[in-house]
Amino acid sequence: MQHCGKELRNTLISAARKTAGPSGEEYLSLPLEACKALSLKTGLNRKELEIAALEAEIIPERYQRSMGTLGIDGQLKLLRSSVGILGAGGLGGFVVELLARMGVGRLVIVDSDTFSESNLNRQLYSTENNLGQSKTDQAVERVISVNEAVEAVGHSCRGSADNLTDLFAGCDLAVDCLDNLPSRFALAEACKKMEIIMVHGAIAGFLGQIAVVRPESAVLEALYGSSRESGLERGVETQLGNPAYTPAMLASWQAGETVKILAGLDGVLPDGKMLMIDMQSGESYAVDLF
Repeated sequence: MQHCGKELRNTLISAARKTAGPSGEEYLSLPLEACKALSLKTGLNRKELEIAALEAEIIPERYQRSMGTLGIDGQLKLLRSSVGILGAGGLGGFVVELLARMGVGRLVIVDSDTFSESNLNRQLYSTENNLGQSKTDQAVERVISVNEAVEAVGHSCRGSADNLTDLFAGCDLAVDCLDNLPSRFALAEACKKMEIIMVHGAIAGFLGQIAVVRPESAVLEALYGSSRESGLERGVETQLGNPAYTPAMLASWQAGETVKILAGLDGVLPDGKMLMIDMQSGESYAVDLF
């Protein structure tokens, strides 16, 4: 993708408007309708156009409230990033939603399942009108409706050791939004081969846990070693269930770690550290796994 040339820069400046931010500072803003019109006029897709605008220090208005934390450089990094999301249910639906709104440029969503009635209590994209439909298809449609600058790719299949490196080829990071151990370990192995980070998340009842798994890390082995060896497929989630707010909370943490990693921000969870959040007691605490 080529950088913003002089002619395109002048076109963007002509379409931009001076806007006062929440604290009164002025900035050059590119409204959504102007983005759409310029995309048609220039032949650039929305992502290319938004990148060109940011390179010209013109802020697409949709990202204005992210500037205080990300800045222009951070937003550019997000738009140029690609993230694989394995699981599009309770955790995955919220992760997809948040990353699309943040402007992560490409989301690859993998899930073999369809929506059922038991999903209605917590899964963002599950409605009474789409039961029986593909979770990935619904996620892709939602991304398009939320942010057309984000490329959404859906694969309605089960992620496994045989296909994940192909499905997530070109991804900078993967997010574990799973509810079973075999797929979780398969994703970790794929990330190790691709030399990318995996953001692990799991939920059960009021509890959520999150860890950032580097390619050479043994976080999952330290956490699930005995369960893996016993052949246990699912954890305690199936017994404790999930109220609607637990996946929303944990997915927000996963999206936050993902954004920090991609944008190069400080504060990413260190290797071997797992964060536990208990929504019943209102407490959170870090656990050293090794």
